[in-house]
Amino acid sequence: MVEDGIKAPDFELPDADGKTVRLSQLKGRPVVIYFYPKDDTSGCTAEAKDFSGLMDSFEKAGADVIGISPDNPKSHGKFAAKYDLGVRLLSDEEKTAAQAYGVWVEKSMYGRKYMGVERSTFLVDAAGTIAKSWRKVKVPGHAEKVLATVEELTS
Repeated sequence: MVEDGIKAPDFELPDADGKTVRLSQLKGRPVVIYFYPKDDTSGCTAEAKDFSGLMDSFEKAGADVIGISPDNPKSHGKFAAKYDLGVRLLSDEEKTAAQAYGVWVEKSMYGRKYMGVERSTFLVDAAGTIAKSWRKVKVPGHAEKVLATVEELTS
């Protein structure tokens, strides 16, 4: 289980353009990593729009923001274009990053159990350590809380 204070698990995943992003290459500045279940669903769209709406503030604080889901790069491209998202979306089709961060979990809906992404966010500091984590995230107001934590970390 990934916890605050430990080294963030590295990952290498493609973005919507097929360019590979490696977490360790972003070392030296804070990185917000938010895991979400699925492109173009109500909660995931609201979360992506909230983070995108605050991108100027995250950039001013010197932080990168990355969204990760099991959707493929093409799906991410359509999702980002449809809502004019400013967040970089990474594709974790093999669920390697989701498993490394402990967010690929058994879920239940209408009495049916299935595996899926537990909506979670991790703030990785400039040294590559998890400074703060949020699990079982409720979307309303979440991006603002994450930004406030980033601003505290970088001030």
